[in-house]
Amino acid sequence: MINVLTQTQVGDIKSILTAGWRHGLLRAEQGFDPTEIAREYRLLRTVIFDTLESAFLQGTPAEIVRYMRLIDAVIDEAIARCFKSYVEERLRELRHLQVSLTLHNEELTRLINANQDTFSQLAHELKHPLTSIIGYSDLFLRQQRRNSGIKDTYTNLEHIERVLRNGRHLLRLINDVLELSRYDAGKVQLQVAPTNVRELIINVCEMLEPLAEEKELQVIVDCDRCPQEVLTDEFQLQQIITNLVSNAIRYTEAGNVRIVCQTLDDNNWSFAVADTGIGIAPENQARIFEPYYRVKKSDRSYLPDSTGLGLAIVSRLVKLLQGEINLQSQLGVGSTFTVTFPLEINMLQS
Repeated sequence: MINVLTQTQVGDIKSILTAGWRHGLLRAEQGFDPTEIAREYRLLRTVIFDTLESAFLQGTPAEIVRYMRLIDAVIDEAIARCFKSYVEERLRELRHLQVSLTLHNEELTRLINANQDTFSQLAHELKHPLTSIIGYSDLFLRQQRRNSGIKDTYTNLEHIERVLRNGRHLLRLINDVLELSRYDAGKVQLQVAPTNVRELIINVCEMLEPLAEEKELQVIVDCDRCPQEVLTDEFQLQQIITNLVSNAIRYTEAGNVRIVCQTLDDNNWSFAVADTGIGIAPENQARIFEPYYRVKKSDRSYLPDSTGLGLAIVSRLVKLLQGEINLQSQLGVGSTFTVTFPLEINMLQS
């Protein structure tokens, strides 16, 4: 920035502006909120002026004013470049999401025509996120048409964020519905191969670690008695583990999530996920594996990102892998899901 203050170092201004552009792309990929980016530049401005304060005091008032205006101009332009690339990257993601939703909608239409009962339930689930996507997309486009010559504002960015958030939720719901339909239709073909269960569990926990850290939850993994290798479908097993662990994190506000894997005997092994979450009432435990069924919380009907399909998919996958799943839960104490599998899947029974 000191070099920028001289008239002969024009290249440094260009490098700062290029860095601002790249910064916007990076923060978009990392999922940063616009206010977090603005806070970064506000901190940068403060650090620059604090660093140069002693140098400023040695100059004349006219020089100080010129330098401060130049610094502000460069930073403002860097901010503009950053937010421009940020918005463009978000719009690119939005277009990609729109294409994915279109393709899924075609498959969804086919399934709806074949199953009217599923349609009535699905329509209820899709109503709110679809309304939000359509409403905010329309608002954003109308504002862009009216203010085509004005730089993007925080309001526009917030609209994009809402569209993307609701779009992702809708896409996850559609994926779950399609996956559940494939299982029920018997179209899932097992790809059985030797699988390292310990490594699979650790990979899933590392993937979900940011969700746990966000709620300051401790994730405890006990794989000391885990089988070295099992003969199963690695992808379907990963789906089961991911759904159970992510569910435990979502429904736990404080405490920990414990994963225990162990060999039971010469033929079987088990995997358990225990949490210190809200727990499940006895009258709800019998229905927990039904599609679209969601456990209610005391302060609201259910978690806003819940689809009610996760455990339904888990139960079908467990059966597909020739296993059994059991639940033990107590309100206000937590829940434990235990799955028992054979060490080797019998392909003659598949």
